[in-house]
Amino acid sequence: MPRPVRSIDGADAIDLPSLLAANEPVVLRGFAADWPLVAAGRAGAERAIAYLKQFDGGRPIVGYTGEPAIGGRFFYRDDWTGLNFDAARVGLSAYLDRIASHLDDPDAPACYIGSTDLDTYLPGLRRDNDLSLPPPAPGRAAPLASIWIGNRTVAATHYDLSNNLAVCLVGQRRFTLFPPDQIANLYPGPLEPTPGGQVVSMVDLRAPDLDRYPRFADALGQAQIADLKPGDVLFYPALWWHNVEALDRFNVMINYWWNDAPAFADSPMTTLLHAMLSLRERPAAERAAWAAMFDHYIWRGGDDARAHLPPEIQGDLAPLDPAAARRLRAKLLQRLNR
Repeated sequence: MPRPVRSIDGADAIDLPSLLAANEPVVLRGFAADWPLVAAGRAGAERAIAYLKQFDGGRPIVGYTGEPAIGGRFFYRDDWTGLNFDAARVGLSAYLDRIASHLDDPDAPACYIGSTDLDTYLPGLRRDNDLSLPPPAPGRAAPLASIWIGNRTVAATHYDLSNNLAVCLVGQRRFTLFPPDQIANLYPGPLEPTPGGQVVSMVDLRAPDLDRYPRFADALGQAQIADLKPGDVLFYPALWWHNVEALDRFNVMINYWWNDAPAFADSPMTTLLHAMLSLRERPAAERAAWAAMFDHYIWRGGDDARAHLPPEIQGDLAPLDPAAARRLRAKLLQRLNR
């Protein structure tokens, strides 16, 4: 059965190197408890909504709405003909009003605003509601801050390509997390379309069909659960699968996403898609040989592949910098466009 995520009480700073080195989820209890938005939420959902409206930058956001019948779980239709919700560009304040109109409705539609850039759509909110994070290392991008707002909703089990700090601000949330090596036991769905941009597990965590998805029982044995209250911060590494339940009638969360990789690095999803095109349909013996190639050139970090070569003839095997990355990208584009 799932075990609780490790918690730390009384942390006075976020030690990103230590969190990354641990390579597992960690909850920092009460770390953001003194933020004004947390205080507004404690005074009631209406106060939190009014607080957020102060920062409406006037740009339309994307609001996602599902019928009460979906039980808050944004997913696929039962007949697999599409997604079970609608998306529309709306004003932030207008959508907040829509959520407010259903606060006491036991049969409310599922409403949420997902992963919306804070600085673009709610300018000024971070002035008093922000994590103090160390500056990025040279050549690395700064974390991207985004906000999630909604009523009782469920984000189906999925992974993110970035490391994540999730700050629970209004309402309570439950994260159920699975390590990356559980991918086969989670029964991933199609690569596209997806409910939220990333591949999701086909298993409904709230009512798993173990006859249809028997290996999911093994995934549950490796799962960790984080029950977050307002002010709690959850760290989880890139590629950890997570199911997220927003448990109250109004919920707000801010995420900080970042990768500990050079800014010039391409998305690994590009590599995966290209591998499907170039490797997946080859004979098993060839795939095994290419696995050895990837181990030599990629998984070991590249040092073994070039250690015996003088720098002047290393070519693409040399350590990458922005200029070398541009050259390699141009070479790839030329090959793909043949």
